[in-house]
Amino acid sequence: MIHLGIIGTNWITHQFVAAAIETGKFELTAVYSRRLETAQAFGERYGTVQYATDLAEFLALPRLNTIYIASPNSLHFNQAKAAILANKNVIVEKPAFSTPKEMAEIIQLAKEKNVLFFEAARNIHEANFKKVADILPEMDQIIGANFSYMKYSSRYDAVLAGEEPNIFSPKFSGGSLSDLGVYPIYAAVGWFGMPQSVHHFARKIATGVDGIGTVILRYPDFDVTILHGKIGDSFLPSEIYTTSETITLDGINAISHMTRHKRLENEVVELPLEVKDNPMVEEANHFAAIIEEPTTQANQIRYQQLLKLAEEVNGLLYELRNQVGVSFSADKE
Repeated sequence: MIHLGIIGTNWITHQFVAAAIETGKFELTAVYSRRLETAQAFGERYGTVQYATDLAEFLALPRLNTIYIASPNSLHFNQAKAAILANKNVIVEKPAFSTPKEMAEIIQLAKEKNVLFFEAARNIHEANFKKVADILPEMDQIIGANFSYMKYSSRYDAVLAGEEPNIFSPKFSGGSLSDLGVYPIYAAVGWFGMPQSVHHFARKIATGVDGIGTVILRYPDFDVTILHGKIGDSFLPSEIYTTSETITLDGINAISHMTRHKRLENEVVELPLEVKDNPMVEEANHFAAIIEEPTTQANQIRYQQLLKLAEEVNGLLYELRNQVGVSFSADKE
């Protein structure tokens, strides 16, 4: 059994804990929060759980072996570093870290301490994501793709009122690209590899981070255009184009409907897909498989693939936000 501790007591943590428990491979062992009442309010639905308001005491709990971190983005690095130094595996919610320097340090430290680091980029672990990956080699030449993920954040109302909520704060490594753009960036790199060049056009909001933007990833023979935003809504599908057909996806952060429009055959084929009630179950299963048997050849290969992908995406996010002049407090550290 994997004994899970959590840092960050928001809705996404509840969703991950529920998914982890559903796999039958995890149990929630401990909750950390700066306020005891907050920790207890989170953990009460999960049975017997230990609580801690001191991070060092939390990480010293003997049964804990894996920490899930879903605190504000800028806190991830120091919390993950402390957990690894305490010989714990870490699962860090996307975006895991603010800079390539932070990412490289955590990966190296995890290697030295013989523990595991995962970035929780949920969409790449879904069976439906792999179904697209399996189809692409069968298709004719790819000539382009458009990915869209744009959803209005209720916290933008606070920005309009003159406040600076964490998700829109440069102090906490916020903004649209970090929060939502990471999903289509992961999809593009996961399916097509690293682009030759990248271009970002974004509109900054009052807090100094990006609120909406367009990314162009340039590959040798095609471009991937990405629309991301947290200050408005988009209902566009995501599409991949080839010389003879188009794949249409109802979402890039989670795929529940996929259609192949075959021009030459003049037919539309809807692919059967399986959609989990909890979209984080598949990633929890993948993490558990590697944690439980880290030395098998298959798991070692998969783990290195995940690390490489996390590094590549982190590097792209860093370059893209620098292109539009979005500076995080973490950049100065």
